[in-house]
Amino acid sequence: MDYRFQTASSVVGGSHSIRRLNELMAALHSPSHVLILTQPSMIRLGHIDTMTRQLDTMRIAWHVHDRVMREPTLDSIYDICDEYSGHSFDALIGMGGGSVLDATKLLATLLVERIPPARLLQSGAVCRRGLPMALIPTTSGTGSEVTPNAIVTLPEEELKVGIISPFFYPDIAILDPVLTLDLPQSITAATGMDAFTHALESYISNKANPISDMFALEAIRLISSSLLPAYHHARSLEDRERVLLGSAYAGMALSAAGTAAVHALAYPLGGSFNVPHGVANSMLLTHVMNFNLDAIEDRLIPVAAAMGYHERGGDTQSPAAWVLEQITHWTKEMEIPQSLTPFGAKPADLERLTAAAAKVTRLLNNNPKPLHTSDIAAIYNKLMPLT
Repeated sequence: MDYRFQTASSVVGGSHSIRRLNELMAALHSPSHVLILTQPSMIRLGHIDTMTRQLDTMRIAWHVHDRVMREPTLDSIYDICDEYSGHSFDALIGMGGGSVLDATKLLATLLVERIPPARLLQSGAVCRRGLPMALIPTTSGTGSEVTPNAIVTLPEEELKVGIISPFFYPDIAILDPVLTLDLPQSITAATGMDAFTHALESYISNKANPISDMFALEAIRLISSSLLPAYHHARSLEDRERVLLGSAYAGMALSAAGTAAVHALAYPLGGSFNVPHGVANSMLLTHVMNFNLDAIEDRLIPVAAAMGYHERGGDTQSPAAWVLEQITHWTKEMEIPQSLTPFGAKPADLERLTAAAAKVTRLLNNNPKPLHTSDIAAIYNKLMPLT
């Protein structure tokens, strides 16, 4: 089996590593005018000031855009591009959650080459590097800072899609756990489970390989040991750093192996009912893994070991059963919704959701066991019991 690995050109990590931005400008080709994409919370918490003070000392002009749409639509990305098309930016910095980082990747390309939306959605549409960029995650979930993926919502199709290009890898990824200390519990939970799902799906993917396995298992070890402590003790910097690093490792794993049916079924939930991506993954994870169980039971033995199976007294159960029990326990303890009912979904929506998920063949083909439309419908029905 052939495989390959690629990630961000440079990864810088550690507490307060954002303060080293001035040392890293050379990797962005010593820009003179930078566009910073972010969220209002980063301004409120003072993190943007930490960056801009450094840019000021280097006499680098900057502009802040803090209106990146949560779960951005493709149209919203083009709107930002229109807003800044006449500016002379020569580098981008994205600081925020996955939506900000994905928007930064797309803008880095679109500000150099205005690719029409219909063509951008086609495979291979991005065929050259855009503006230099630094990506700085403030959640421990998407791993976008080290992947070639940019996720956008297509409201007209009620679906999220991934636009993938090797030119989306940033020049710099900065992993500063201090930026994650103020996350609300709900976001810590959802993004942490998103990262765990990336790692687990990469490990059982049909494209799994020795490189992706290494990153996936280490991500599983880091996240499983520190997610609940980070959830309960928000200011635990050590746990925050472990989950942030685990998220990046999971991103590296999915870059090499890809995700599978959990993500394929999650995308329509986000597109149709605005279910946050990490919540959608958490809802689906045990159900999809139970469906896959006869194809992945042996693969879950190393996963259980990475999660502490022997140290935590799991020996009375099979490793596979213990893994699924732990995931169920996490979602309950972190109060992640396990039903689509609060999001407005009804049994009448099952057919439409199933048809949308069945179109995500790029990810369904990675799944270790084929899913027919009846299988997809049965999994969705577990989230939307008839009443």
